[in-house]
Parts: sequence; C-alpha cells; structure tokens
Amino acid sequence: MTRYVALLDGVKGAYGIVVPDLPGCTAAGETIGDVVSDAIAAVREWILDAREDGETIPQPRDMAALKAERQVAEALQDGAAFVVIPVLIDSGRPAKANLSLDSGLLEAIDDAAKASGLTRSSFIATAAREKIEHAA
Repeated sequence: MTRYVALLDGVKGAYGIVVPDLPGCTAAGETIGDVVSDAIAAVREWILDAREDGETIPQPRDMAALKAERQVAEALQDGAAFVVIPVLIDSGRPAKANLSLDSGLLEAIDDAAKASGLTRSSFIATAAREKIEHAA
C-alpha cells in the first residue's frame, strides 16, 4: 500500500495537514483524528483528480528526503510533526480472498454484519478500512 508522509501542525481545536509530495493537498480538523481522516480523503481525491486529468502521480518520498527540504525542516523546527497517510482507493472490482478465522470470531462477524445490514464481505472490508485509517 502506498503511503505519503505529511506534516501535521496546529493547536487544540484547529489542526492542519499538508502533503508535500501532492501540491495543494491539505486537510483540516478540530481533532488530530478528524484531520487525519480528512487527509486520507484529501489524498484519495487528489490522486483521483490527477488520474482523471492524465497527470502523473508523484511517488511518495520518505521522511529523510522530506527533511532535506528547507520548508519541511523549518516546519518541523516550528513544531510540526510527520504523519503517515495511507492511500485508500477502491478499484471498483471485487477480488476473492480465502481467509482463515477462528470459528467463534467468524460467528461474531456474521452476527455483527447481520445487525448492521451488511454482508460478511462488506462488514470485513469496512472493518479493515477503519483499522487502516485509524492506524495512520
């Protein structure tokens, strides 16, 4: 999975993220969780828009390469922090996967999926997406 290194800055109630490798890609939120979720969506939209326009998607640089950039180094000195933003873009085509799960866990998944009005596959995909987004 592709991940972009971004800069998180702000104060309680007003946080922002800038993704240096994706010009103009920014996010804002009242909490760090909100701004990271917004950044995941912003990166996805930035990439989808660039693809639609036939533009090349920049390869993500690592933290060391970004630190070598004067503006990034200054932002870090001023209190910004690096955060890693995963790229989550659905392909629009399903893929089969053979999973082995504990039978008790599978039963709990099926119960929770049914209660949520979802299929097992949709429930697992949703749970995986949430886990990936919150691990960022």
